Amino acid sequence: MKQPVSSIKKQTLCAAISIIFAALYATSASAQSPDKIIRQAVKAMTNGKGERALREIRSWEVKGTITNTKDGSTGGYRAYAMQPNLYARAFDLGGLEVSMGYNGKSAWTRDSRDGLRTLTGAASRDFQTEARYRNARWLDYRKEKSKLAFGGQAQINGKPANAVVLTTLKNVKIKLYFDAASGLLAREEAPAGEVTRVFDYSDFRPVGNLMEPHAITITEGDERYEIKLDQIVHDPRLDRAAFEFPKISNEPLPDIPALLKEVGKNEGEIDRLLEKYTFTEVVTSRELDSNGQMRSKETETYDLTFYKGKRIRRLVAKDGKPLSPKDEAEEQKRVEKRIREIEKHEAEKAKQTGNEPDFDHDDSGHRGQRLTIADVLRASKLTNPRRERFRGRDVIVFDFEPLPGYKPQKNYEKVFGKMAGAIWIDPTDKQVARAEARLIEAYKIGGGMLASLKEGANFVIEQDRVNQEIWLPTRAEINVVARVLLVKGFNINETITYGDYKRFNVEVDKEKLKDPSQSDKTQKP
Repeated sequence: MKQPVSSIKKQTLCAAISIIFAALYATSASAQSPDKIIRQAVKAMTNGKGERALREIRSWEVKGTITNTKDGSTGGYRAYAMQPNLYARAFDLGGLEVSMGYNGKSAWTRDSRDGLRTLTGAASRDFQTEARYRNARWLDYRKEKSKLAFGGQAQINGKPANAVVLTTLKNVKIKLYFDAASGLLAREEAPAGEVTRVFDYSDFRPVGNLMEPHAITITEGDERYEIKLDQIVHDPRLDRAAFEFPKISNEPLPDIPALLKEVGKNEGEIDRLLEKYTFTEVVTSRELDSNGQMRSKETETYDLTFYKGKRIRRLVAKDGKPLSPKDEAEEQKRVEKRIREIEKHEAEKAKQTGNEPDFDHDDSGHRGQRLTIADVLRASKLTNPRRERFRGRDVIVFDFEPLPGYKPQKNYEKVFGKMAGAIWIDPTDKQVARAEARLIEAYKIGGGMLASLKEGANFVIEQDRVNQEIWLPTRAEINVVARVLLVKGFNINETITYGDYKRFNVEVDKEKLKDPSQSDKTQKP
């Protein structure tokens, strides 16, 4: 049967209107700003009381039961956090005890099957980020120079949700899904080393000024856990000791003061041996774009040598390409000038005594003399010494924090009294294998009038054995938010890789560096 033309026109018109409305809805959804989604979420989470209700919470604790959906085993679950960045969680499933925590200095994990260890690399970075997030959520993302970006729409447990991606300066991405109807947080996807940990939230009920989920599903790889919370407390009185590295080992430790003394001595030996080496340094500068995507700004490759305890850096490539003849000639002039300055300084120094060691800079603005781990140790209180394995070797790991009453002798030492972190020491070679540090208080120069480093700046350096005689850097990472002259703010986000270590005797011949001796080269480690 043929339909009337008018009926066909009406159906076509209705279909067109439906398509237009669908397109308008899709456009509206895609045009939503992440800030708008977050504002709606805060309103929903606080029952309209606003962001202040979230910020007023300085600590929290939850308790309940956890079930492994694969085998049906159940046990107790507990998680707790305290400002600014302390966080821990623990559960017991059929006798398997698992816990993780961050104490403001190092991140750790323990289970009754695989033991206790300090997290390193991506696992440490990710858990430290999660610890900060569990305390402050996304509230300080602008202050911390993180980015919020719209992450599209998705169906979460059968309901539409709007996604927002939080990207930190360390390029850690936490994806948040907010229920499109209620505005409440429905899911989090957070990196955990090599896997992604997914948290699904439901059964929201009022607790104080907030709507809190009482049901959580955690998915990690092929493991799935269901958590039912029966206790949620805001601002409980938590002891900082509850976040510290668990003390469960009775394995004897070496004489710690003697070990640290030997480490300090070896730092001086490293400076002496470095004058015999040339090596390569590749510095990659990165930045977050407006969409929260980390991209490389530039890569610079340097050849490094030491001369009379001072560092000489020669730029040899940019973005993986050799310098142009013009740039190479200019770089050669800078190196020659640097050597003349060293010679002049050494001649003047020989005429004087009793002066403070000079940490002069090379022509790239870097310090000519290395700051050592001894500088940090003098300003630090060491805690939680423990034995672990790192890169196949036995190590002693310490947490460190500012030493109460520490009085810096020199201006540059002030920053060490504001740092906390962890140090990995090889007790056999008495060398530092790894160190990570975080600025727990802003560091100001000239009372902040000249420059300041913001709280949260962090540094990681790893070293390895070279030629069976010296431990030298292999990798470093720097994340700093700074301000100069109260006006200009900037971020330093760099990864540095070191390698191609070769024996090399530096000599000055008409104020030029000679090429490495072919007869004295060793194989790349």
